[in-house]
Amino acid sequence: MRSLSRLNLKIIFHLLGLLLVVNAGFMFLSALVSYFYKDGVVIDMFYAGFITLVIGGTAFLVTRNHRKEIQKREGYLIVTLGWISMSLIGTLPYFITGAIPGFTNAFFETMSGYTTTGASILSDIESLPEGVLFWRSITHWIGGMGIIVLAIAILPLLGIGGMQLFSAEAPGPGGDKLHPRIADTAKRLWVIYVAYTLVETLLLKLAGMSFFDAINHSLSTLSTGGFSTKNASIAYWNDQPIIQYIIAFFMFLAGTNFVLSYFAFKTNFSKVLQDDEFKWYCYCILSFSVIAALLVYFKADFSLSTVDHPMVWGRLESAFRHGVFQVLAIVTTTGFVTADYTAWTTFLTVFFFGLMFLGGSAGSTAGGIKIVRHLIMIKNGILEFKRTLHPNAILPVRYKNKAVSQPIVYNILGFFILYMLSFIMGVLVFSWLGLDFKTALGGAASTLGNVGPALGDLGPVNNYGALPAAAKWWASFLMLIGRLELFTVLILLTPFFWRNR
Repeated sequence: MRSLSRLNLKIIFHLLGLLLVVNAGFMFLSALVSYFYKDGVVIDMFYAGFITLVIGGTAFLVTRNHRKEIQKREGYLIVTLGWISMSLIGTLPYFITGAIPGFTNAFFETMSGYTTTGASILSDIESLPEGVLFWRSITHWIGGMGIIVLAIAILPLLGIGGMQLFSAEAPGPGGDKLHPRIADTAKRLWVIYVAYTLVETLLLKLAGMSFFDAINHSLSTLSTGGFSTKNASIAYWNDQPIIQYIIAFFMFLAGTNFVLSYFAFKTNFSKVLQDDEFKWYCYCILSFSVIAALLVYFKADFSLSTVDHPMVWGRLESAFRHGVFQVLAIVTTTGFVTADYTAWTTFLTVFFFGLMFLGGSAGSTAGGIKIVRHLIMIKNGILEFKRTLHPNAILPVRYKNKAVSQPIVYNILGFFILYMLSFIMGVLVFSWLGLDFKTALGGAASTLGNVGPALGDLGPVNNYGALPAAAKWWASFLMLIGRLELFTVLILLTPFFWRNR
C-alpha cells in the first residue's frame, strides 16, 4: 500500500478522464451519423455521449491540480486502465440503443473493437442502425493507432511529457521517431492515419460502395480491425473485384510501419527500401500469397469457398485474389473475409492458422508477434550454430546493419516465450470452458493475435456469439493483453510492480 500511495493517482485519473472526453466526442459524431440517416437512435447515441462526457469531464476537472510527471508505473497503469475504462464506457451505445443485449456481449464487442480484433457476437449486422454500426467501426479506428497516442498529442497543451506512455503503448523494437518530441511524432502519425483513411474511403466510393460502407470499411482497414457492415464481410462484394483489391492494398499499408510511410511521403525512399523488416514483410506476403493462390486454384473446391463469378475474371484471377486477400487479412490481423478458408483444404486451414502467429510490422496497427521479432529470433538462432563452433567469438545479432544489444534480444526471446505460454494457457482455459480442441486452438490464437476469424466453431463464416459467458470474458482478456503486447498488462499482475521503490 505504501507503494500505491507513491503513485501519482491524480494524473492517472486526470488522463483517464481525458480519454473518456475524447470518447464522448466520437459518440456525438456517431449521433450525427444517426441523425443524417434517420435510423431512430439519435437521442440514444446522444445520451451515451453525454453520460460519457459527464463521467470523463468530472474526472478530468476534479484532478486538474495534479503533479505533472509520469513515471513508468503511472504509464503502464494509464495505458491498461485506459483501454479497460474505454471498453467499459464504450458499451453505452450498445446498451442504450438496445443493439446488443447483455453486458457480457456488449463488453466483448467493445473490447474487440478497441483492440482491433474484429471478433463479433452479432449474427445480423445489417439490421443494426447506422449510428451503431458507425460507432462499432470508430472503436476500431480509435484503437488502431491507439487512443493513448492521441492523448499524447494533446498532452503538451497540459504541460505534460508523454514518452512514458509511448513506451508503454508500443514496447519492444521498432521505436523509430519522426521527431525528437513524442507529441510531434504522434501528430505526424495521426495525419498519415487520417489521410490513408480518407483516400481509401474515396477509392471505395468510386469503386461502387455506398459512402457509408466505404467510410466504415476504411475505418476498419487502416486499424487492421475487421468489423464490416455486412453479414458476409467483404465476400458481399465478391462480384466487384476492384473493391477487394483496394482493401487488400490498404491492408498491406496498415501492416507496415507508419514511420516508413512518413519517409516515403518525404521522398526518402532509401529509408523504406533498406528497412529489413519491410523487406521481409514483403517477402512473406508475396511468398505466402503465391502458395495460397496456387493451392486455391489447383486444390480448392470453388463451390465450397464461395468464390465469385469465375467467368468474369477467370478462375486464375479469382484464386489469386482470394489467396492474396486472405493472406493479407491474417498476416496484418485485419480479419476481413472473402471466403471460408477453412473449407479450401486441410493444409490451407493449418497454413492460415500458422499465419496468425506472424503479425505485421512493428509500428503498424497490426497485432501478432511482429515480423521484426521473428527476424531477430531467427538470426539469433542461426548465430547459435556459429557460437557452438566458435565459443570464444563475439557474434552479435545485426539488424539494419547495427548490432542489436543483448537486452533487446533477451526481451524479444522473453516476449516470444510469454506469448506462447499465453497461447497455451488460452487453449487450456477455452477447453476447460467447453470448447472443442480445434475451436479452442483457433480461438486462443485469434484473440491473442487480434485476428478475428479463427477455426472450428469460430471460423470465418461463424461468430463468437455462441461462446459461454466465461469464455467471452477470457477472450476479452486475451484480446487486451495481445493488443498491448503482453508486458504492459501482465506486469500489473506481478507483486514487484506494487512494491516500494
